[in-house]
Amino acid sequence: QEQLMESGGGSVQVGGSLRLSCPASAYRYTTLGWFRQTPGQEREPVAAIDSGGDTSYDESVKGRFTVSRDNVKNTLYLQMKNLSPDDSGLYSCPAGAPARWSPPFPPPAAAFHAWGQGTQVTVAS
Repeated sequence: QEQLMESGGGSVQVGGSLRLSCPASAYRYTTLGWFRQTPGQEREPVAAIDSGGDTSYDESVKGRFTVSRDNVKNTLYLQMKNLSPDDSGLYSCPAGAPARWSPPFPPPAAAFHAWGQGTQVTVAS
């Protein structure tokens, strides 16, 4: 089974941007997502994109984050703009949720069955 491996995290200033990537060739026909976890908290959904390209977002990131998938490179992306300290956390890209997922809300964690180790995002004020 393909191991998911996120990249692109780092430290940025408030208002900065980052783009996260996650190769996921084994999960081309499933819904892919991005989750964020902070110390002592449950991981929470940030965004998702289904196999048909339909996207869904948490309200807190709408208008600032864009989730996309490149079906040639079989890679999932999360473009993050206008970052704030509240966006800090460990970002994971789960895969394996049902192929079609209707907006507006991303699938819950239980809908996914494969997870990466995560990439850290830190937004300094």
